[in-house]
Amino acid sequence: MVSTKIKEATKQAHQELEKTVVLQLKQVRSEADYARVLKNFYAYFSVVEKAIAPYIDSNTLPDIAERRNSTYIKRDIEELGSDATDLPAASAPVIHNTAQAFGALYVLEGSIMGGPYIVQMLQKYGMEKGFHFFSGYGADSGKMWQTFTAILNSVPQTVEDEEAMLQTANETFQRFGEVFAGAQSIA
Repeated sequence: MVSTKIKEATKQAHQELEKTVVLQLKQVRSEADYARVLKNFYAYFSVVEKAIAPYIDSNTLPDIAERRNSTYIKRDIEELGSDATDLPAASAPVIHNTAQAFGALYVLEGSIMGGPYIVQMLQKYGMEKGFHFFSGYGADSGKMWQTFTAILNSVPQTVEDEEAMLQTANETFQRFGEVFAGAQSIA
């Protein structure tokens, strides 16, 4: 299954991104700090969503309208008393087809699984709001992930499609990390 191959192929990039993100989250001590971290997420998710939009719609992913997206991040930023301006630079991976788009979306959708841990961490640091994005799909997160990976696994029609997915997923993690690396410290 391609979802398993992507997980293995992106393991290092995923761990590097996670380390960078967790370091910033551990520095959150105020709503303004948290909003600054969320701006990194918003900047990146927004550009990736625009890049995949021509290739992923309700025909390729029937529940796309129900899936979490950057509007949830923007809502959290605003709930924290900030706005979605003054965003860091972010660039999406190159996407020219459905396989590449699903490779990128794998990274965005996969972020759901770590959301509850992030909420717990932030609550420990005194945050009480701004969790629409990190709450994912609530009790349905596992089911939504399974639905997504089932569709993802059906996308590649050729070895080239599969390789494009793997490369794009890796590039998506790396470029996401670049957004956070540009803002190493929130203090």
